[in-house]
Amino acid sequence: MTTRYARQIVLPEVGETGQAKLTSSSVLVIGAGGLGCPVLQYLAAAGVGRITIVDHDRVDESNLHRQPIYRATDIGQLKVEVAKRALEALNPSVIVDALAISLGPAAATDLVRGADVIVDAADSIAVTYILSDACQATGKPLVSASCVGLKGYVGAFCAGAPSYRSVFPDIPQNLGNCATLGVLGSGVGVLGGLQAQMVLALILGLDPSPLGQVVSVDLQKLEFGGFSFLDAPEPSGFAPPFIAPSDINPDDTVFELRSLDEVSVSPFPQARRATVDTIVERSRDVAGSSRIVLCCRSGLRALRAASLLRDQGHQKLALIAMGDIGEFCPRSV
Repeated sequence: MTTRYARQIVLPEVGETGQAKLTSSSVLVIGAGGLGCPVLQYLAAAGVGRITIVDHDRVDESNLHRQPIYRATDIGQLKVEVAKRALEALNPSVIVDALAISLGPAAATDLVRGADVIVDAADSIAVTYILSDACQATGKPLVSASCVGLKGYVGAFCAGAPSYRSVFPDIPQNLGNCATLGVLGSGVGVLGGLQAQMVLALILGLDPSPLGQVVSVDLQKLEFGGFSFLDAPEPSGFAPPFIAPSDINPDDTVFELRSLDEVSVSPFPQARRATVDTIVERSRDVAGSSRIVLCCRSGLRALRAASLLRDQGHQKLALIAMGDIGEFCPRSV
């Protein structure tokens, strides 16, 4: 045990006391992709006692250039199962829990409560907001990152610092994704490594804390930047939460933002069809006492539609992300 961790125990910032903190800690990692792979490997190698991996995806050939924990022979297998085997082979003393699920609001709350630090390595803007809300409510630290093209950032939110919503209350109107903008494996490796560093710093209690800090990276220019957001206010007014489909009430007004090509029949009987461009007009006859629920695939269109409705004075809003395939924001890859 001492030999395995000797090179980090010798650090005055770690020592035997710090190693004991790592061994007794629990980290929840959402996403086992480009960012999640380096996070998982470095946390397991450092001796974090328990790691819970959440990802519903399977290994695809297009993953291999930036997710080196997987091999060509793993194609088609669940990422969490392959990652669990890899981490246990890397460090048998680490307990690894693998959950092949899509993260929803209810599951997020339960999982966040059981972890010391939460890592957002997902590729869904809905998941990021869900995790931020859950971490803010439970006082748990959230380390979130994004990498698209040759740029990215890492930040540590909540747990006494402002939430993700305080820094990113609204989303840009024009967003790309890794499929259209591309990404280098080394790029997500750098950002994932920084995420792992922030997690270890939080567990070890390093001073200064990464909480309330964002580190930005431009890998084309080889420049690092960043800023403190410790004094950032939480968004004023109502921030529409993401809810589970089972949370819809009979008197809710549901707008299905997915097209007929995406889903021919909405799973919600009372759903009305709309798009982001038509949502304001379609909502004009909604009673002021009715909650408006906006449903789409990834949550991106729901967020945009909610912003437009807030501008029109609607306050009773909720969002549903039915699936996170095909409409990713520039988050992790």
